[in-house]
Amino acid sequence: MVQLLKVHGSQNKFFILDQTELQTKLSQPELVALAKHITEPETGLLNGADGLLVIDKSDHEGTLGSMQVINTDGSIASMCGNGLRTVSRYLSDKFNKDAFKVETMDSDLHVHREADLADNVPTFSVEISPVTFAKETLPFDNLGTDTLINKAVPAFAPGLKFTAISVPNPHLISFVDDDTMHSKTLGQLGKMLNEPNDYFPDGVNVSFAKILDHNTLFVRTYERGVGFTNACGTGMSATSLAFCLNHPEMADFDELISVYNPGGMVKTRVHSRDDTFSIDLIGNATFTHKIEIPETDLHANDLDHAEITETDEQPAYLRFVENLKNQTV
Repeated sequence: MVQLLKVHGSQNKFFILDQTELQTKLSQPELVALAKHITEPETGLLNGADGLLVIDKSDHEGTLGSMQVINTDGSIASMCGNGLRTVSRYLSDKFNKDAFKVETMDSDLHVHREADLADNVPTFSVEISPVTFAKETLPFDNLGTDTLINKAVPAFAPGLKFTAISVPNPHLISFVDDDTMHSKTLGQLGKMLNEPNDYFPDGVNVSFAKILDHNTLFVRTYERGVGFTNACGTGMSATSLAFCLNHPEMADFDELISVYNPGGMVKTRVHSRDDTFSIDLIGNATFTHKIEIPETDLHANDLDHAEITETDEQPAYLRFVENLKNQTV
C-alpha cells in the first residue's frame, strides 16, 4: 500500500503523490491519466480536486525534492503557489526541515515554515518567481505592445485596464468595482482566452481584483486548465505585484498585503530589487485526508480499493475562515 494525501491551500484542492515512495514510479502517461481520473468530481476521489501534485527527487543543491503540477485536463502547469505550500509542508515533515528549496519547472524556489495563521492551520511561505512582463514569456500577441501594464483592451472588456505578468504562470489582471466582480465578465473572458484565440495562444489565468483597503485586496481567478477555483496562489501573487505597480498610493513594496479570496486569505510580500521582482506567498497548507491504495492500482488507474482517513485539520481551517473579516465581497 502507498499513501496519497488530499490537501488544500486556500481551498485550492489537490492530491499529493510522492513518487519516491513507490517501488516503480508512474510513467508520465500514467500520471496524466491518474490526474484526470482522481480529480474528476463525480468519478474521482473525495469529490475531485483542482490538480495532482507529483513529488520526486531533485539533484539540485539545497532542494529537498521536485514538484510537478498536473491540471484536471492533463495539462502541466509551470507553477502553483497554493500547491507549493502543501508540497513544502509535506517535505518539511518528511525531512524535518523548516527552510529549503523545491525544484519547480522553471526554477528552484525558497520555502519556509511560518507561524500558524490560526490554531491547527499549518502555514508556509513560498517564493514566487521568476517574474517577467515580456510578451514572449506569457506569451501574448496582437495587442499592439510588448508589455501590457495597466492598459485598456476593449477587445477583452470595455472600460477595464489590464496587466499581464508571468510568475512564471501567465496572468492577466484587472482591478474592478463590485458590480464587475459579481458580473459574468470574468467567466466569459477567462473562457474566451483559454479557447483558441488571437491574443494568448497558450491560454492565460485571468484575475479580477477589488481593492478593499491599504495593502488589502480581494482576488478571484479563472485558472487556465481548470476554470474557477477557490483561490490561485500565483494569481494572488501576480495581482499583488500589479497592486504595488498600478496603485502605489494603496500598496507598499516589502510590506505584508492581505489577499482575500473565495477560499480564505493569504498574505503576500512584493520585493523589488534592481528592476527584478519576486513575491512571498504566505498561507495555509492543510491536509484533509490520507489515502491508502495498492501501488498496482495506481498504475492501473483503479481507485476502487482506496482506503480513506479524514484528518482533523479542515474544521480548524473553517474556523479560521469564519473569523476572517472581508473575506468576501
